Amino acid sequence: MSPTRQLLDALQWRYATKVFDPAKKIPADTWAALEEALVLTPTSYGLQPYQFLIVQDPAKRAALLPHSWGQKQVVDCSHFVVFTARTDMKEEDVTRWIKQLSAVRGVPAESLDFYRDMMLSDVVNGVRGKIAHEWAARQSYIALGNLMTSAAVLGVDACPMEGLVPAEYDQLLQLTGSGYATVVACALGYRAAGDKYASLAKVRYETRELVRVV
Repeated sequence: MSPTRQLLDALQWRYATKVFDPAKKIPADTWAALEEALVLTPTSYGLQPYQFLIVQDPAKRAALLPHSWGQKQVVDCSHFVVFTARTDMKEEDVTRWIKQLSAVRGVPAESLDFYRDMMLSDVVNGVRGKIAHEWAARQSYIALGNLMTSAAVLGVDACPMEGLVPAEYDQLLQLTGSGYATVVACALGYRAAGDKYASLAKVRYETRELVRVV
């Protein structure tokens, strides 16, 4: 099978899984690859203004359930990921990233001063700095999309979940005052045999309505 056919077949196969089989767990090597896919997600300036919380404690998941619109995916899935985003961006965040760039690429930090100043003038002191959490949340959604596509290619089911109460998640996950806040979540695992949504046809507008060449 060609890579293009493999990708499209995986995207046709995936759906927002409503019922997970709690007995089926994602193998360790598959999950390691999905974690790496999260880490490899592209972000604006490469700043990665987020953290991914993998909630595996059954008691913690049960506590999150009432604040997740009662969606059982939270407790039944194999792995539950909460995407959190920075609540603000500070100069030290940019400085830390410059140090990482310098170390990994073997270039003097001083040679990156222009890049550093550009980031500071935008996401710290600029217009986007005033809406830092909203900007960081957008980066989190890039990671969410990357995770779901990667999962589909590996034959893992997923369900993105905006139906939750971020403030309650923040409290239960001890995020208050941490510099991060809940944005969205994603349940991953394997569909239950009785999930009626698995067999429903995808409903999308025609490509010509969504894609324009200008």
